[in-house]
Amino acid sequence: QVQLVESGGGLVQPGGSLRLSCAASRSLFSIDVMNWFRQAPGKQRELVARLPRWGSRSYADSVKGRFTASRDNAKNTIDLQMINLRPEDTAVYYCNAEGTPPSWGQGTQVTVSS
Repeated sequence: QVQLVESGGGLVQPGGSLRLSCAASRSLFSIDVMNWFRQAPGKQRELVARLPRWGSRSYADSVKGRFTASRDNAKNTIDLQMINLRPEDTAVYYCNAEGTPPSWGQGTQVTVSS
């Protein structure tokens, strides 16, 4: 397993931007897939962005064109740049490393509200 720590959440107005970061305790070179998930109150956790070590990123339809995920294997970090935020983006955002077992961060709260 790997320890993951998210940061960068907060309160932002609709239309605003935030950048989330996730720091891993060890090199990401050995982790095939990193993900960003989110969980809104009363809803199931959903996949927001998938970042394979090789290949293209993929995004949930609801965030395409607004969210951009990046991965820096040398710095052991993944980021999620979010623009044009909407109230429905309000959720706790989690960083995840696929594996057996998978690893999760503690989450960072993003609240989009005027």
